[in-house]
Amino acid sequence: MGRGEELSDFQRGTVVGCYLCKKSIREISALLNLPRSTISSVILKWKRGGITTALPRSGRPHKLKEQDRQVLEKVAMEKSLPSIEALTAEFQTASGANVSATTIRRELHEMGFRGRVSSYSKPKGGQKVAKKPGSPDQDDEKVDVSRLDLRVGRIITAVQLLDTDSLYVEQIDVGEASPRTVVSELAKHVSWAQMQNRLVVVLCNLKPVKTRGMMNQAVIMCASSPEKMEILDPPSGAEPGDRVTIQGFPGEPDRELNPKKRVWEEVQPDLRTDSQCVATYKGAAFEVVGKGVCKSQTMSDCEIK
Repeated sequence: MGRGEELSDFQRGTVVGCYLCKKSIREISALLNLPRSTISSVILKWKRGGITTALPRSGRPHKLKEQDRQVLEKVAMEKSLPSIEALTAEFQTASGANVSATTIRRELHEMGFRGRVSSYSKPKGGQKVAKKPGSPDQDDEKVDVSRLDLRVGRIITAVQLLDTDSLYVEQIDVGEASPRTVVSELAKHVSWAQMQNRLVVVLCNLKPVKTRGMMNQAVIMCASSPEKMEILDPPSGAEPGDRVTIQGFPGEPDRELNPKKRVWEEVQPDLRTDSQCVATYKGAAFEVVGKGVCKSQTMSDCEIK
């Protein structure tokens, strides 16, 4: 491999998968025809931070000019808008720039804005910003499915954990700089071949927890019954990072769900597939806007978890 070449996400995920299967660096090198130094570097990076992608050397370039970023900051702080789509429209009017809501969301996160658009505020000089009168704390707002950060993800690699008959460990691309490590209890229900390179619906803002010594950073959403589980399929044309929304429940998801507030526990009982196997919340479909709805393959009238 030439010095200037980079491994693909799939290759890096495969290296980590082989390592989790207890193969040595020498064995992985021979199996994948890669230098041992490259194998060691990928494994070390994964051990340190769960990262399997090559990060850009000088940071991801911004799609917005600095002047546009200043306009975006002003709009975010001065306008109390209900959604990222509304903020994007307001920004486009103010700046004349033509960018997507996904780009605006990423730029805002990089600038330090978190939480719901309608309550955006940004500390200056390390000082805490006082809340506007009448602005409720996010944890006290109405609990519904809009608080969940549901996204389309793509499984880069999935490996069954040794000494278990039910657990996979996956590397999943959810549209971020690096894949998330996810541990799923699906090995009894979904074959290894069916796990590879498939699109899934991922819940991204539960608090990460350690499972079998690995930090579990998300949850794959599935139709579920006592006997069976099926992974929800995003619509055709969906891509990693696409937001999954539910019509009639607008709003931005929490950055991370507070376990003490039990938001997931309150929302989950109303997540079900309908008679057509479409994933729903209180009867409203899981949707990737402009692309379609999310479904299970065969499981109708079942809970989703």
